[in-house]
Amino acid sequence: MDLIQMLTSQLNVDESQAKGGAGLILKAAKDKLGGGDFGKLAAQLPNADALMQAAPSAGGLGGLVSGLGGKLGGKLGGLGALAGLAGGFEKLGLKPEMVGKFAPVMMDFFKSKGGQGLADLFKKVMG
Repeated sequence: MDLIQMLTSQLNVDESQAKGGAGLILKAAKDKLGGGDFGKLAAQLPNADALMQAAPSAGGLGGLVSGLGGKLGGKLGGLGALAGLAGGFEKLGLKPEMVGKFAPVMMDFFKSKGGQGLADLFKKVMG
């Protein structure tokens, strides 16, 4: 099963939401991991570039994210950099806490494709 199928079936989101949400998280992964490590993830996901292009801009979130901090606390807890993607998820018609639901599904996908080492690499993005 490919990543988009996993996201749509497990999270009850439509295909465009799955692509956009995955793209947002992949952009964060690329920013955090850099080319080499990100390349290991992207090698398991041939459409990574297309997914990142499908992602809405997550910019302009300063006040929004800080304002949501208290509300979302536990729901986004432990996601570190991914918490900043809440605005992009809202542009997709998804609640901000969906960031915390996408990440584990994506980690399972990478684990199924490349074993625990690849899952651990993806886990760095959430730190």
